[in-house]
Amino acid sequence: MKIAIINDTHCGIKNGSDVYLDNAESFYKNIFFPYLEEHNIKSIFHLGDYYDHRRFVNFKALERNRHMFLNVIRDKGIHMSIVPGNHDVYYKNTNDLCALKELLGHYTDCVKIYMNSIDVTVGDMTVGFVPWICDDNEKECIDFIQNTKSQILFGHFEIAGFKYMANANVVSHGMGTDIFNRFDSVYSGHYHTKSTQDNITYLGTQVELTWSDAHDPKYFHVFDTETREMEAIRNPYTLYRKLYYSDDKQSDCSDVTGKFVKIIVSDKNNHYEFDKYVDKVQALNHKI
Repeated sequence: MKIAIINDTHCGIKNGSDVYLDNAESFYKNIFFPYLEEHNIKSIFHLGDYYDHRRFVNFKALERNRHMFLNVIRDKGIHMSIVPGNHDVYYKNTNDLCALKELLGHYTDCVKIYMNSIDVTVGDMTVGFVPWICDDNEKECIDFIQNTKSQILFGHFEIAGFKYMANANVVSHGMGTDIFNRFDSVYSGHYHTKSTQDNITYLGTQVELTWSDAHDPKYFHVFDTETREMEAIRNPYTLYRKLYYSDDKQSDCSDVTGKFVKIIVSDKNNHYEFDKYVDKVQALNHKI
């Protein structure tokens, strides 16, 4: 059995900007769902942060997401299992008030929300799910992690020693890794760049969301319950592009249409040629 893994989709990011919604829709419509259909995948695990803002809802983003994602999984007979991430819950000390429960209620036939740690049988194996850990559920989650019989763990963890984002030199704080040593593999949402340390893998976002994602490859993943292997499927769509300019060498800018662009200048003595380059970039970049 193969299961598609996504996480940190952050529906409604940047106040529901159409740029980000269009990019997400291109990913779902042209990459994600065609792959699932081609490989007859009928199950999705979402590892948290489905929504972006902890306390507010953008109705345009909800409507767009309903058409590009939720209605599609219902129409295609796909079932999604999901745990809340920190962006899905209103309070910081409890998960009780959760956007997933409030906003996915009409999709209970195809969406299962795991608000508590739980073992779930998938295919011929059992895996563990752990929601965002806060003050209210910390003891229950830790007890589960220490005692579950599952050897594969999925969650939305905050573990120390990992990078938050590819282009931000900030190392995470949080739980130690020792508690996870007993597992064959631990897969998590939360941090936005893909990275692995020993048996723990942060899967990273599937789409670019900020400048820290620029030129950081993005993937969704497919987990095979028979081989227990996790396969990364590249998302070719990007939103951020860094260009480099000097008087004798400039980055090719033919692929900047519809992207946010930064021009990093190392040497500029010929102002006329520089202005021509900027004009060329702006002409190609007219969709944003």
